[in-house]
Amino acid sequence: MTVYRPELHATAERGILEGPAGIYRTGGPDDRVWHMFYQYRPTPDAPSRWGHEISEGDSFSWLECDDVIAPVGGETAVRAGSVASAGEGVDLYFTSATAAGNTIQIAHVAHVDELCSETDEAEDEEVSKAVTRLGAVVEDAAGATNFRSPCVVPNWDAGVDREHAHEGWLMLAVSGPETAPKPVVLTSDDGRDWKFEGALEFDGDTGIDLDASLVAPRIVRLRDEVGGEIRDVLFITLERDGKDTAVYAVGELRGHRFRVDTPFTLLDHGHDFTRPRNTTYNLSETAKLYERAYLYGFMTNTDRNGDPTREPNWDAEGWANALTLPRRVTLQGGRLYQVPAVGLPDAVDSTDRARMWAGLCEIAPGSSVTVEVLDGNGEPGVVITHAGDQLTLDRLDGSPATATLNDEDEDNITVIVDGSTIEVYAGGGSVVMSSRVWLDGNCSGIRTRAHDGAAIYNEWRRGYMG
Repeated sequence: MTVYRPELHATAERGILEGPAGIYRTGGPDDRVWHMFYQYRPTPDAPSRWGHEISEGDSFSWLECDDVIAPVGGETAVRAGSVASAGEGVDLYFTSATAAGNTIQIAHVAHVDELCSETDEAEDEEVSKAVTRLGAVVEDAAGATNFRSPCVVPNWDAGVDREHAHEGWLMLAVSGPETAPKPVVLTSDDGRDWKFEGALEFDGDTGIDLDASLVAPRIVRLRDEVGGEIRDVLFITLERDGKDTAVYAVGELRGHRFRVDTPFTLLDHGHDFTRPRNTTYNLSETAKLYERAYLYGFMTNTDRNGDPTREPNWDAEGWANALTLPRRVTLQGGRLYQVPAVGLPDAVDSTDRARMWAGLCEIAPGSSVTVEVLDGNGEPGVVITHAGDQLTLDRLDGSPATATLNDEDEDNITVIVDGSTIEVYAGGGSVVMSSRVWLDGNCSGIRTRAHDGAAIYNEWRRGYMG
């Protein structure tokens, strides 16, 4: 029996997961299918490639499919990128790494449903026959070199009218040396021929030091539920001091200049969250295109130079690293709010070991509610404390994670424990924490207490009760 592998979070069936490469969703509310493409290594000494899993109906029931892109010729690795809608299929933009440097290349899938069809007879370590590699689309240009980490979305530069701006394509990527990465912007009419617009520049207070550690740029567009305006939300990963940190800013991208209205803010306050990826939809899903977005993040306790084989699950079960649960993201008053995707309680109930606790509370300053995640011996392995204006996730290892809560946010808490992952949502989604945990045995329960006048008005428990 596995102890550490989560049941609802995507992981590589074997080997080392290195992050989400792209997520694509098809169908409507009754026949939705999620396609998860991820970068991984089958063994520690193998080159990186793209794996693929699907989840039908919800976004928690992952099934492994054939890999979709693997190194060929002189490639030393195939790294993460982006997925774009292409009729009944998808275009897969990826980083091709060679000894000479990186280029951005494209592979095409004519019919996305064929990626996991029963007729696909790819052998182990080969790739799906539904995928056709088309070659490089971004090489050295305008003095910029070594392009990598593409994010491709429909272009939305349409003057003052931001409601109808779906002509051509927009790409954010990284160029320059590995030690001095520089985010850049490109555009294309057809997704094949790309024009270099320039290095990403900022107008306004960014709130962070714009040093040479900015990688993995991603962008989504959301309608602010408070003012009604459509805004651009830019995500950046900071590679600093052996740890990756994901931040976001809200504003407007025009050309290669981003006007900052909300300075960069931490996206997740837990121990182990980095490199968020947005979900792409087929272009027929435009009715509520800007009302919400769905994000996944990468759960790892090191940066790209770390050693994931030090995770206890590597020796015990032969896999390392995981992705977060999908988050439904909205924009309210220039701030992102993140909540679990629809269907999570029922998904937790369908598992053998996952647990979920949600509580609606009243927590005045000076009072608190604690949530203890118990290990297999019934002892606390993780303690979450909501103290009204602060949320703490303590793995009892001497390095608790903390986040500030605003007074106007709701006093609610949701905790999901799934194998060696834990995610905490609080303040109506204003604060999220994602961390890896390795309990002594499976989680045996969740115990809650109110202190110093705090109250838990309602609580809900789902999942394994054995």
